[in-house]
Formats: sequence, C-alpha cells, structure tokens
Amino acid sequence: MTTVRRGRDFLMVPGPTPVPERILNAMHRQPVDFSGPDFVALCDRLFEEVKQVFETEHAVFLYTANGHGAWEAALANTLSPGDAVLIPEVGQFSEGWRDMAQALGVEARTIPNDWRRPIDPNRVEEALRADADGAIKAVLMVHTDTAASVTSDVAAVRRAIDASGRDPLFMVDTIASLGTTEYRMDAWGVDVTVAASQKGLMLPPGLAMVAANEKAKRVGLQAKTPRRYWDWIEREKGQHYQRFCGTAPELMIFGLDEALAMLREETLAGAVQRHGRLARAVRAAVEAWSAGGVLSFNALEPASRADSVTTVLVPEGFDPESVRRLARESFGVSISGGLGRFQGKAFRIGHMGDINEPMVLGGLAALETAMRRLGVSIGSGALDAAIESLAQDPLESVRAAE
Repeated sequence: MTTVRRGRDFLMVPGPTPVPERILNAMHRQPVDFSGPDFVALCDRLFEEVKQVFETEHAVFLYTANGHGAWEAALANTLSPGDAVLIPEVGQFSEGWRDMAQALGVEARTIPNDWRRPIDPNRVEEALRADADGAIKAVLMVHTDTAASVTSDVAAVRRAIDASGRDPLFMVDTIASLGTTEYRMDAWGVDVTVAASQKGLMLPPGLAMVAANEKAKRVGLQAKTPRRYWDWIEREKGQHYQRFCGTAPELMIFGLDEALAMLREETLAGAVQRHGRLARAVRAAVEAWSAGGVLSFNALEPASRADSVTTVLVPEGFDPESVRRLARESFGVSISGGLGRFQGKAFRIGHMGDINEPMVLGGLAALETAMRRLGVSIGSGALDAAIESLAQDPLESVRAAE
C-alpha cells in the first residue's frame, strides 16, 4: 500500500529555513536589466537598508555564495599568507573557519573547547597577552555554532581583546544568529561580520554578506592574499556592476528586499524576542524529555543555549538517524543530525526564520510521537511544558504591534 502524506512538511533544520510565501512571490518574476535605472536604484537602497540588520553604519558587501563564501571573503580581504589568527573553538563551524584560514596560508591558533560551553573571554585575553610579537592579526569568533547550539558573548570577547593591549581585527560569524539573536556590530566593536541568507533572514541559500568597518578596510589595503571575486576594493570602485563582480543575483536581491520589509514590520527586536520565546518552548520540551534519562542538552550552560537551534545528545548505541527518518517519512518533520564530533551522537532541532508557535508545537509533537514509536525512554509532559512556556512568556512584539 502506497503511503500518501497530506498537509505541509515542516522544515526544522538549522538552515536552510522555511522561505515565506511573500519572499517566494517577490522572487517569482523575470530578470530585469541589471544596469537599468530601476534596479540600480533598488540596489542603492538595499545596500543602505541591509546595514540596519547588522546594526552598523559601515559597508556591507553582497556575494552570490553561501556562508563559507562569506568566511573566505572576510579572510582574503584582510590577511596575508603567514599571518596568524586566533580562533576560540566552540564547535564545528569554528573548526571550518579555521580550516579555510589554513587553506589560504594563514596560521591558525586555536583555544580548545569541549563544544559544550561558550567561548571563555579570559582565555582570549590570555592568548593575546602571550602573543608578545603581535603576530595575531585577527580573532575569529563564531557567535552561534549550529553544531553545538552554543551562543557566546560577543561584547565580552571584545572587552577581552581590549584588555589584552593588542589590536587585532575582531571578526564575528553571525550566520546562525543574525535576525535571531541580539547583535550590535558597531556598539560591540566588531570590525568584520559575516552572514548568509538562509537562516534568520528567511531567504533561500545563495546570498553571502560581509560587513566591514573602516579599520578592516584600511588593514585590507595591505593584505596579500590573492583575490578578485571577493575583493572589497574592486566592489567599491563606483560602477554598479562592480558591486557584484559581474551580473547581479537579481532574484535574490528581490527576495532580500522583501525579507528586509518583513523584518521592518516585525522590528529586529521583535524578531529576536520571537526567536527567544520559541526557543524557550523547545528547551522546555527537551528538559522534560531528558527526565527519561536518555536524552540531554549538549549546551551545558543554560544561558548559552542558542535561540536558533537546539542540539540534543543521545546515548551510546542509539542511532539518532532512526528518529530523523521516522519523523521525516511518517510525519513530514525534518530535523538535522549531529555534525563533526556529534556525528551519530545527536540530533538538532532548528527553530529559526519564518516560524511560529503552532509550527514549533507541531514539530515537537511529531518528534515525541516518533521517539515513543521507537521506544526511546523520554520523560512525560514535554508538550505541556512547551505550551506552559508559551503561555507564560509575554508577547512583547505582539503588544508593540497592537
């Protein structure tokens, strides 16, 4: 007998996230003359408006790429082969940024971490103080690591850099935090911010973003890493087509225009509040499940648990893919598996982007049903705990809109 599913599938992975119909409709159109006055005017406006999401007054560069492209753009524009960078380890994606730096000939000095705790600012300060010859040219920090589901304190790391007496560039990966978690590039003294379209910004994958202040651009004038497509200098030379190093990703630009409009309607603070509210509901359910003695949070410190994704550890001998497979194939709910050292040891629940309370509750219910069918020992009352969390959580953004 053929199984036929009805209704909508729920995408609860930490990227890509569901794309709102409004954004899909904005992108569902024919290309235009990318050098024509209407598209040039749109880009003039968007290159200014996108700064608001980063909370910066500085330049934002747009690339037809994913987040890894944003990493490379940040590195290639500011560093030379042989330079050293300091990377406070926090998870799979701090490791990925490190690997990319090394591929470009940069020396990567890592501050080890167990992937269960946030970055320790004191260790950043110590490492910089120990750098007597000033070889470290940049600190590379991942704000939220989606493998570990750990969020670290950007402002505290900035204070640690200042206290060290050194002056490296401070680069922050906000790929999983922009639009989901409070982030203030200028106020927190960040020199370079990298981001991508497919998570909190609710767009399809394919648009990478790098915000760079004047210090970063000044340092970049001396950078010797070969680059052309990624080059900030070329992209700021003044001719419209050079902004994109060729043909513009027009449909992504139309989608970005709509995404920014949606964020203005909700307000950036409202989007952050919504993500926090929904994340607390997910964590309430996971806490209840954990009472069964089998599942547990990866992030050990409650204050560091990410508002965009939750990594749930499973015991030795249990295959988390069985939960993923049953949830996906029987209930239309897709969650992610573990990455890196969590491969085969965890599953991850994404809760960012275009999501609301019913989506979260429905996804949690489907996951619990799958686990119960598989005989996983989980505590009771998870859905009640999630509902109670939402019932008690004030709807600041809703009240503001009213």
